[in-house]
Amino acid sequence: MTTEQNEQSYAVSKSDAEWREQLTPEEYDVLRKAGTERAFVGEYTDTETEGVYSCKACGAELFRSETKFHSGCGWPSFYAPEDAAVIEREDNSLGMKRVEVLCQSCGSHLGHVFPDGFGTPTGQRYCINSVSMTLKPTEK
Repeated sequence: MTTEQNEQSYAVSKSDAEWREQLTPEEYDVLRKAGTERAFVGEYTDTETEGVYSCKACGAELFRSETKFHSGCGWPSFYAPEDAAVIEREDNSLGMKRVEVLCQSCGSHLGHVFPDGFGTPTGQRYCINSVSMTLKPTEK
């Protein structure tokens, strides 16, 4: 668990053993250990399916397809999360200064946000790991 996950209480709270039982090893590494999936391999990197993206760990709604855009970075990119869906905090790991994005409901690591969402309404690029989300398509 990251320091943030240890210090803050969340609406959804489970033991490390419970998270390991629920998540695949790759999901656990990304969501609970702040890992990352390889670029350009994620299930949602290029999808244009309309719907809602939710946290793979707890099911909280995170992003809507209307805010997804093709940034070319290799991970799904969004210009805005759902209201109060995420926590943003400074991340100085790996010798870089970045802003980490965590699920507000369970504290799981989702990815990072960057101020280079050029041409989007917010100017932000939420660079999110596919493995950290589930997409529920809009019913037509």
